Amino acid sequence: MKILVIDDEKNICLTLQGILEDEKYEVACAVSAREGVKTFDDFEPDVLLLDVKLQDANGIEILDGVMKSDHPIPVIMISGNSSISDAVKAIKIGAFDFLEKPLSLPKVKIAVKKAVEFRQMSLQMSQFREQYAKDWYMVGESRIMQELQQVINRVAPSNAKILITGESGTGKELIARAIHGRSPRFNNPFIKFNSAAIPRELVESELFGYEKGAFTGAIKNKRGKLEEADGGTLFLDEIGDMDLAAQAKILRVIQEGEFERVGSNRTHYIDVRIIAATNKDLEELVATGAFREDLFYRLNVVPVVSPPLRERKEDLPLLIDYFSKAMAVEMKTTVKSFSPEALTYMQNLSYPGNVRELKNLVERIYLLCDRRVITPADLEACSCISQTGSKSDDSSFWNETLPFVDKKHAFESRYLSIQLKLHGNSVSKTAEALGLQQSNLSRKLHDLGIL
Repeated sequence: MKILVIDDEKNICLTLQGILEDEKYEVACAVSAREGVKTFDDFEPDVLLLDVKLQDANGIEILDGVMKSDHPIPVIMISGNSSISDAVKAIKIGAFDFLEKPLSLPKVKIAVKKAVEFRQMSLQMSQFREQYAKDWYMVGESRIMQELQQVINRVAPSNAKILITGESGTGKELIARAIHGRSPRFNNPFIKFNSAAIPRELVESELFGYEKGAFTGAIKNKRGKLEEADGGTLFLDEIGDMDLAAQAKILRVIQEGEFERVGSNRTHYIDVRIIAATNKDLEELVATGAFREDLFYRLNVVPVVSPPLRERKEDLPLLIDYFSKAMAVEMKTTVKSFSPEALTYMQNLSYPGNVRELKNLVERIYLLCDRRVITPADLEACSCISQTGSKSDDSSFWNETLPFVDKKHAFESRYLSIQLKLHGNSVSKTAEALGLQQSNLSRKLHDLGIL
């Protein structure tokens, strides 16, 4: 780590340089504000030790400039005869610490060590933010996506409840993570709870946690998703599938910020932001009594619509390119490109599964196609879908009436051919994955004419 010392007393600079270099830091010194500013730009320090009173400038003003820069760093202010007001002002601006002359060298080393640790944590957090943004990047430049991004930017800094609606596969979780990632809660947990993926009898115990002995198998206390999300964001996916009993308890959490674990009377207080999502019409569920009206209005403070892919077809080339590069990295292979005809072909598909279906199609192409440049013929072969986008090959396969023996033969040929390709044409790996004896699989492949 690099330390810059700016102090117009040369002896102090040399002393600090000596003790800090003994601690294995890389140190640069400057004896004036002008020299210090130039060295700061050239040296790019991780921590700055700065005198409050310099002959050619006010150290407080330099501190203010560092804190307002694009890449602020920890600044330790040094003072010989400054007032308490100077110290308070420095801390308010953002100074990491404030040391008085004559300097205590042990205190200097401790202050610098803490500042360095803080800097390392800041860098790690910055890298984490970049990786988070990369993993949950929202691809698209269409008008509808630009409007969605504007909505996210406006609602993210608040604690308002959000209800995200949209078809399956449109990226509702992506929107929820984007809201969390741009909010003040970013450094705290983002916890996902999928109501549709958990049996109804387990929803409350998973969501609220439980006490030891609350039911058979509860051998110890367990925190629920709500407690895990304390201070952060709880994403209630497929909220339309939540049963009425759990809905009533979630309503209380939203209204009062409190709940009890299953099997306990002790009240827990939490601070959590609720973002819910559904692919169902909640107003229709309210009308039929399947969803609480009061909960609907509590959640629907800011409605956000996740657009289907058919409404933003102009984003398809960007999405295809993004998924293609991501698959190449994941599979450690060369990036495949798509011919203009292939892109036109893909833009004519209907994608009932939306972006998720498109991603799966690109992944399937990487698994099953060896070509570097993808053509419409490759898409026909790999995707099992027709030019109109309907899954005609699949439907015709299952709807076609043939003698059972003939259909069984066709199914085995198609299924085992695909599985063999998925496992690198390795019979042993395919057999292991399918739970078959290698000898039996090999014989079957020969009988089917695959090998």
